[in-house]
Amino acid sequence: VQLVESGGGLVQAGGSLRLSCTASGLRFANYHMGWFRQAPGKEREGVSCINWSGGSTYYADSVKGRFTISKDNAKNTLYLQMNSLQPEDTARYYCAVLSYYSHAYCPVPGNFWGQGTQVSVSS
Repeated sequence: VQLVESGGGLVQAGGSLRLSCTASGLRFANYHMGWFRQAPGKEREGVSCINWSGGSTYYADSVKGRFTISKDNAKNTLYLQMNSLQPEDTARYYCAVLSYYSHAYCPVPGNFWGQGTQVSVSS
């Protein structure tokens, strides 16, 4: 299984970025997926998760209303559209395969993670 994130970068506060995660080595359409982030000195945070079909999503309170997760099963790609970015969104963002989906939180992922993409937001 390989997960490759892209789309990170440096933006000013209020700007937007779209992260992508392309998956290979698994039947992508069958899996729940999630975006996680970790800033230096902070714990990993489950940002947003989506069920296998894309029909159900979860967002952390910190990003609700600003971020949108989506899943294109035909392209084996997971997306995270990030709008109204703030300096506190600065972190390395990772996509991961989930073993189950919850409406209430992002489950701790298993063994399949990408290498991450850096998002930096300047004030």
